[in-house]
Amino acid sequence: MAEDLNEQEPTAEEKAKFEQDVLKAAEDAMKMEAEANKADADQSESDQGADKASGQSSADQPAEEQPADQAPESTESAEDVLKAELAAANDRNLRLMAEFDNFRRRSAKEQLELIETANGKLLEKLSEVQDNFERAFASENKAKDLEAFEKGMQMIYNQFAKILTDAGLEQIDPTGAEFDPNCHEALMQQPSETVPEGHVVTVFQKGYKLKNKILKTAKVIVSSGK
Repeated sequence: MAEDLNEQEPTAEEKAKFEQDVLKAAEDAMKMEAEANKADADQSESDQGADKASGQSSADQPAEEQPADQAPESTESAEDVLKAELAAANDRNLRLMAEFDNFRRRSAKEQLELIETANGKLLEKLSEVQDNFERAFASENKAKDLEAFEKGMQMIYNQFAKILTDAGLEQIDPTGAEFDPNCHEALMQQPSETVPEGHVVTVFQKGYKLKNKILKTAKVIVSSGK
């Protein structure tokens, strides 16, 4: 019995070997557990990186597509704004053209009315001259002597000349003046003992101007000198 117990009790070497085997198994288990944990950690990091990349891709995709999708909307909006501004500018131009056309018509009408009014006043005064001529030529008013008739004609002429002068008409009588082609029309040249060469000897027909505008040039004979 004692021998059986002695046989079953392990020796010191066996205990040492057993302890080494247990420690080795524990180390192997810890090593395997560490490797497994590392593999799990690597897989987790890999998954997180993939998820992050996928998240960035999904986040970037709308960001990249959004401008592309919104670009037509932005362009369309800009085109609408430009079209609206162009339409407004065209409308303003049409209104300005219409207002200018109306202003031109009004101005032309006003000028015509002024001319007609001025002509009306002038013609009214000239009609008085005509009335005086008719009275002078009436049988009951005929003078028996030429002197009285001439005096009457002179009065009518003075009335007529005053009306023209008041209207701004001025006679051009360049007798003895230097010939001016802007105001005079030379009919011929003739020698003269008293009038220098290039000056007007005789006025064949007087000229007329209104204010500073020449209405009719004076027809003259120019001296060719001695």
